[in-house]
Formats: sequence, C-alpha cells, structure tokens
Amino acid sequence: MTQPRLHPIYADMPVTIFEEMSGLARATGAINLGQGFPDGPPPPALLDALARASAQQSHQYPPMAGLPELRRAVAAFYARTQGLEVPSESVIVTSGATEAVASAIFAVVQPGDEVLLFAPAYDAYAPLVRRAGGVPVFIALQPPQWAYDRAAIEAAITPRTRALVLNDPLNPTGTVASAADLAMLAELCIAHDLFAICDEVWENVRFDGQMHRSLLAEPGMESRALKIGSAGKIFGATGWKVGWIVATPDVATIVGRAHQFLTFTTPPMLQWAVAEALDRPEIAQNCTTGWAETRQCLLGALASEGFALLPSAATWFTCIDLSASGIALDDRAFALRAVHEAGVASIPLSALWEGANAPTHIARLCHCKPEAMLTQAVEQLARWRDGAFMS
Repeated sequence: MTQPRLHPIYADMPVTIFEEMSGLARATGAINLGQGFPDGPPPPALLDALARASAQQSHQYPPMAGLPELRRAVAAFYARTQGLEVPSESVIVTSGATEAVASAIFAVVQPGDEVLLFAPAYDAYAPLVRRAGGVPVFIALQPPQWAYDRAAIEAAITPRTRALVLNDPLNPTGTVASAADLAMLAELCIAHDLFAICDEVWENVRFDGQMHRSLLAEPGMESRALKIGSAGKIFGATGWKVGWIVATPDVATIVGRAHQFLTFTTPPMLQWAVAEALDRPEIAQNCTTGWAETRQCLLGALASEGFALLPSAATWFTCIDLSASGIALDDRAFALRAVHEAGVASIPLSALWEGANAPTHIARLCHCKPEAMLTQAVEQLARWRDGAFMS
C-alpha cells in the first residue's frame, strides 16, 4: 500500500540546526552555547505579574489581535524607547516572532513574488516565503562587517520583487545596520515599491549604547514597513512565545487576517504579564545589563585563550573565526566534533546560509548563560583545540 505524498517542502527538510545542536547537547551532556536562550528564569517581576494574571484574569480566548492592554503597552514601549508614535491599533499580538514573520509574509507575498533575504539569515525566512508561493532571492553579506551593499541589492531587484526581509540587529552575526544602511534601504523600498518585513527582535539587546532605530521610522516607510518584536528576547523568556507586529492600521488589519488562521490568539495570562513588564522600564533594562555582563565574560574568556572574535554590538551571540583561532575545520565539522569531543555545542554559521559562497570558517556561541558556565565552556574548547590542532 502506498502512502499519499506529503508536501515536499517539509518532507525533504531536515530539522533546524538549533534543534539538531540542542538535541546533541542534551544527548551528550554538553554545555549548550548553540541555541539562543538564557539558562536562568525570567525576571522575578515578570513571574510575579504572570502569577497575578493567572489568578485574577480570564483564561479564555483573548481578542484575535491581542489584549488591548498589551497592544497599548507595546505602542507606549516604542514611543518611550525609540521615539516611534504608533497607535495601539497598529499592533497585532502573535505567538512569538516567528509566527509574526509568517503572518507578515503570508499577508504580503503572492505566488511568484520575489523576496530579498540577506545571508546569513534566520532559517525560517526562506521556507515561509516558499510556502507563500514566493521565491527567496539571497544577497550575501560579507564578513567581518556584514555591511549592506547598495549595488548588490539593486542588482537583485527585478519587476517581480515584492519585499525584503531585514533582520536588525542581525542574527547570527550580532551586527547592527548603520544609519546610512537604513536610509539606503528605505530609498530602495520607496523607489521599487517594496514592503520591508523588519525582524527587530534584538532591538533591546544592544551593547553599543545607541538607541535602536527601526526602518519603520525612515521617511516614507510608514506604510511599507512591518516591524516585528518579541517579549521573549526583551525579557529572556523565549518559551513564552509572545511577539507582535507593528504596521499602519490598514496593513496591520490584513496581517491580522493572516495571523487569525495560524495561531489566532496567544495565552492571555502571558499577554497581561508582558504588558505590565513593558510598562516598567527597569525590568527590560536590568535584563540587558545582565546580558552585557555575561557577554563581556565570554568575550574576555575567548580572547584570553586566543580565539579570534568577529565584531558585534548586539544579540545574545558572539562569532569566532575558526581558522584564525587555530582550528583547521569547517564550521559544520567543528560544531559536530566540539559537541562530542569538547563538550560544547555551537551553531555553524553556514547553516544559516543558502546559495553559493557561504563562509565556512565562522561559529556562533551564545553568551546569555551563567558566567561559570561560559568560563568552563571556553576552557573546554581551548583544551580540545590545543590538543587536537596545536600539539
């Protein structure tokens, strides 16, 4: 008896690199510096807000677009932290930022449309574009600065180009688009009538002392940019899966119609807790301050052991240049050997790349972990490297 054919997009697709490396870390007992999540609990104030909401508020379906309290809190958060003036009806609450990305893509992309993606890219973008019937078009960014090249972008734009996806700050590199980059991207979107799907989940996890600026804030982008945020990244509660999209009310309404047939709603007690936490600036700031300390711990430990670091200013991630660090392996081989032989899980950057010319000498490490764990991980990596490649 034959089995009906499953969809080839998924039937032929491996699990994500994040699931693969975290699975290997669990199986081997390795220190997991691969998948990005803090090891500790969320802020106590956030958990207190959740306990109150669970005891006092409804557990039934909230409004599809999100609780009014959270939509208002998101708008107020952006007004306070980024100078963005958006009404609460511009906010659609989603079950995590990945669902927000999916809703935005499904609302914007029609069959045959081309969507510009910058490599390296979060691995959900291309499958979602394809599932919408679109065609991902990759534009390679070059290490170590990963700058946006206007000529390369213009060369990739055709009459079929419908949108671009901008992840800023950029995962996995930890770099931030410059003011000139944002102005240039806005000019191109306006000139070529493009939407910009802006994955800005790392907007509050910056270590350069600069205010995050959204592409949504660029002149002429008000009706073109769809801005995506994440409570999981702001508060270090990734499993909560509370995200949102901000767009003009008319665009947000259409995105909401895509969202209603994905998850429809997000648990209301989580929404109430996030709304309360967004209204208290010190909670998010304390999270970022703590991650700045663990980041500095990892950077210092890596540098002291002779690992070559790539520049970064944001996210929970640090990238190392393997060849410059004395490791004669490509990033995939390094990740597999390191998890088994050094007891440390990482992410090979080439796994977040489609197309030709992927750099294979860069590995990503996560720094939002306890300092003792980070120090131990670097010691294990250095000891393994020195024994395997420098003896």
